[in-house]
Amino acid sequence: MMLSLIVFCCAVLPAALFLWNLAIYRPPAALKRASRPGISLLIPARNEEQSIAAAVEHALASQDVELELIVLDDASTDRTAEIVREFSTRDGRVRFASAPRLPAGWNGKQHACHVLASLASHDLLCFLDADVRLAPQALTRMAGFLHASGSDLVSGFPREETGTFLERLLLPLIHFVLLGYLPLAAMRRSKSRGFAAGCGQFMMAKREAYFATGGHASIRSTMHDGLLLPRLFREHGFRTDLADLTDLAACRMYRDARQVWQGLAKNATEGMAAPARILPFSLLLFFGQVLPLALALALLLWSRPTLPGVRALVYGALVASYMPRLIAVVRYRQSFAGAILHPVGVSVLLILQWYALVRKLSGHTFTWKQRAYDAG
Repeated sequence: MMLSLIVFCCAVLPAALFLWNLAIYRPPAALKRASRPGISLLIPARNEEQSIAAAVEHALASQDVELELIVLDDASTDRTAEIVREFSTRDGRVRFASAPRLPAGWNGKQHACHVLASLASHDLLCFLDADVRLAPQALTRMAGFLHASGSDLVSGFPREETGTFLERLLLPLIHFVLLGYLPLAAMRRSKSRGFAAGCGQFMMAKREAYFATGGHASIRSTMHDGLLLPRLFREHGFRTDLADLTDLAACRMYRDARQVWQGLAKNATEGMAAPARILPFSLLLFFGQVLPLALALALLLWSRPTLPGVRALVYGALVASYMPRLIAVVRYRQSFAGAILHPVGVSVLLILQWYALVRKLSGHTFTWKQRAYDAG
C-alpha cells in the first residue's frame, strides 16, 4: 500500500503541474508595435553545411524587424563558410565573420556567441543555433514577449523534429521535464537562480543586460548555455522567461542515435545529472514514470486478491504518468510512439544521466563538433 501511494504521488504531482503550466507556457502573442524592433540575429556555425542555408533563408524571411544577421564560422572544415559568403553577397543584411582561434578554457559555442555579441550593433541580441528554422513572425513576436514580460532574457523551445527511434524516445522528454517539474508561475514571480530555465537553440536578450552579466564569457568553460545563461542573468538580478515556439520555429537537433546520446550527455551534468540533483530526480522519475506501468502489469498478472485501494492508486498513477505525454503529442506535435513508450524513454534518460555523471567523476573527455572537452 505504501509503495502504491508513493508511486501515485510521484506521478500525479508532475501531471498536475504540467496541466497548470499549459495555461502559462504559451506562444508569444502578436503585439501591435509602433516601430520595427532592431534585432541582431547571431548564429554560431561549425560544420553546418547541411542546415545553415535553410537557417539563413528562413531568418531573412523575418517580418516587421530591422534585421542584422551575423553568422560566425567557427573553423568549419566543410562548406559552411562558402554557403554563408554566398548569402552575404546577395543580401546586405547578412554578415559573415570568422571566429578567432579558440582560447584555452573556452567551450566552442560559448566563445562563438561571445564573439558574435561583440560584433552586433542592435539593442536586442538573439542567439540562434544553425539548425533552427524560424517562422516569419518569430523574431518580432519574441521581441514583443520580452518587452511585455518585463524580462531581460527570453527563450523558447522550437518544435523538435525527430527521425530516428532514439530521437522520438528521448527528445520529447524535454517538454515533459520542463512542464512537469518547473513551476512557471513561481519562475515569473521570482528572480531566484533556482528557477532558471531556457533553450540554447533560441535566446533573445537585451544588449545592456547581456554585457552587464558578462554574457557567455562568464560561462566560458560550460556546455549548457540554455540553462546557465538564464541562471547567470538571475544571479545579477535580471528577469528571464520562457515562451512556446512550437509554431514559430523548428529544429532537427540530431541525426542519428550516436548524436542523440552524445548530445544529451555532453551537458547533462550541468542540469539534471548534477551531483546534487541526480538522485532526487532519479527517484521522482523512477517512482512516478517507470514504476506505474510495471506495477499495473504486475497487478494484471497477479492472481491473488489485492486491496481495491492499491489498484486504484496504481491505475491512477499509470493514467497520470501517460497523460502529459499524450497531451504533448497534440500540443507540441510530438511522436505518438515515443509517448506510448514513455516509461522506456524515462528509463533510458536516467541511464544517460548516470552515464554522464560517471564520466564526469572519472575525468573522461568526450568529442563534440570535432573538439575534445572534459566531461561535465
